[in-house]
Amino acid sequence: MKIAVAGTGYVGLSLATLLSQKNEVVALDIIPEKVEMINKKISPIKDKEIEEYLQTKNLNLRATLDYKDAFEGAQYIVISTPTNYDDVNHYFDTSSVEDIIKKVISMKIDTTMVVKSTIPVGFIENMKQKYNIDNILFSPEFLREGQALYDNLYPSRIIVGEKSKRAEIFANLLKDCCLKQDVIIKYMNSTEAEAVKLFANTYLALRVSYFNELDTYAELNELNTKDIIEGVGLDPRIGMHYNNPSFGYGGYCLPKDTKQLLANYNKVPQNLIEAIVKSNDTRKDHITNMIMKRNPKVVGIYRLTMKTNSDNFRCSAIQGIIERLKNKNVEIVIYEPTLKENIFNECKVIKDFNEFKNIVDVILANRIDENIKEVQDKVYTRDLYSKD
Repeated sequence: MKIAVAGTGYVGLSLATLLSQKNEVVALDIIPEKVEMINKKISPIKDKEIEEYLQTKNLNLRATLDYKDAFEGAQYIVISTPTNYDDVNHYFDTSSVEDIIKKVISMKIDTTMVVKSTIPVGFIENMKQKYNIDNILFSPEFLREGQALYDNLYPSRIIVGEKSKRAEIFANLLKDCCLKQDVIIKYMNSTEAEAVKLFANTYLALRVSYFNELDTYAELNELNTKDIIEGVGLDPRIGMHYNNPSFGYGGYCLPKDTKQLLANYNKVPQNLIEAIVKSNDTRKDHITNMIMKRNPKVVGIYRLTMKTNSDNFRCSAIQGIIERLKNKNVEIVIYEPTLKENIFNECKVIKDFNEFKNIVDVILANRIDENIKEVQDKVYTRDLYSKD
């Protein structure tokens, strides 16, 4: 069948690649360069499996700038456009999703819209009432940056926000294209599915924050963080996963999803959700204080990216620390080879690593690699396991 995918970020492009193995998929985007790259079988985002599949698999996939071309004849329209949290209104900016909904309505076509963008709890019901429609549902995504297609090929679960025949067809489209055997499929109302997405990501943020605060305690008391983490994690109820200290949680989902969940708790008693949001700022304050104890004149930022094998530095935790150091009048230089610009956030970008390491007093690295082990005496990091 024909499937349209609106938006070609990590979610959209991974789904378009996945589904185009067995279906006709037309990907819609508003950026001409991205559309051109996809049509040339070049991935506009860094993702090993997407890059490999575009180059080596026989995919029935093309990209377009024309929404009518994409949507006409599509049995399903997957909406995976970006939604950002608005700190002023304490609500997701869902305008890009609504724009697609309005375009579909204007075409008067028989199709089902499946929202994959992260949205507030109650959004789908709100859209049904606002536009007097019923052909829309929500299906959350659980993807990692840089491993988005892998996580769709081997999904932890498939959740579809409706108990209906069309929901079953869509779930089986995903299942039939993945490589994992015995995938669990869960059907529920869209409002519950929206809650699943926010609660899942907030729990991950909680886990990041927990091990970061464990690390803060150990660092200030001159204890061995690794020994404590491993002693705690060997309890099978806790586990030795997702436990590597960092400068805080960041990226596309966790910062905005935790804030949105907190906003959804309006008039609902809570203590924990608010603490998870606040803990991220507390961690960045602590990291900044530890850097300032070294009295640096020039601090070098080693990579802006959030994770290994990712080219994303949107909402990366290290940017919050850059702002704090700038407020303390510390000179900042950045080593980030993926940046074309020579200035980022009013900081000089240095492309040559030898120049970078020689002019800085302290190198701040959220994640370490072989490149900086030769200057270990200058490096400040909390990375214990060289993994995300």
